[in-house]
Amino acid sequence: MGKLKQVADGVWVRQSEWVWSNSVVVRGDDGLILIDPGIHGSELDQLADAVDQLGVPVVAGFCTHPHWDHLLWHSRFGDVPRYATPAAAQVAAEARERAQAMAAQSASDVPLELVALLTPLPATGGPVPGEVIEHRAHAVGHATMLLADRGVLIVGDMLSDVLIPLFDVRQDDQVAAYEEALDRLDAAAGHADVVIPGHGAVAEGAQVAARLAADRAYVDALRRGEEPVDARLGPHADWLYGPHRSNQEQVRGR
Repeated sequence: MGKLKQVADGVWVRQSEWVWSNSVVVRGDDGLILIDPGIHGSELDQLADAVDQLGVPVVAGFCTHPHWDHLLWHSRFGDVPRYATPAAAQVAAEARERAQAMAAQSASDVPLELVALLTPLPATGGPVPGEVIEHRAHAVGHATMLLADRGVLIVGDMLSDVLIPLFDVRQDDQVAAYEEALDRLDAAAGHADVVIPGHGAVAEGAQVAARLAADRAYVDALRRGEEPVDARLGPHADWLYGPHRSNQEQVRGR
């Protein structure tokens, strides 16, 4: 896992080797908010060391969406509320045992008893700073956090340079859901110079528009029934072809 890197005022990112997963630390008015911390137990422990060095207490966690790799926690972060959108919190509660099983299978030394313990985000936002933007792409209750005062957009599993758009098989018409979500992210990106995806490199400046364009082109190609021309697909990432074929099948109505 890489070092904790500051990408904007009061915003830090630490990346895991597991699918280039990004743990995000945001300084709020009352303390730190940890967003999607992961992945292995040793990395969570290292993240706790790095957070301790900031000298600011952790007051909350935030989960962008209810997939197992975004539902992790460590006791060293504290017994604090871990927020998600109400829809995401409900899904996480219903699928907690499955998330624990997937974490046990794919990660090492993860505190399984702390997986998927989420609190619905109150309408006031509680200690979570900025604006939370909810959409239906990729997962139920998926959230983006816009920190307009710092020019940062935290997008969960969207706008990645290493992952194609990944459709949620449990929700109908993910093409329309993605198109709507990308419109909302595009509008939010007008207030941001830095975009932090759940997986992959942080985007800055012109890279933000390029990420939006790449995801739009991929989704548009699927809508037209064409094979996308996408740099994220290729021999270097043959493991993505399974999800890609699943996307195509969902669009075809299979």
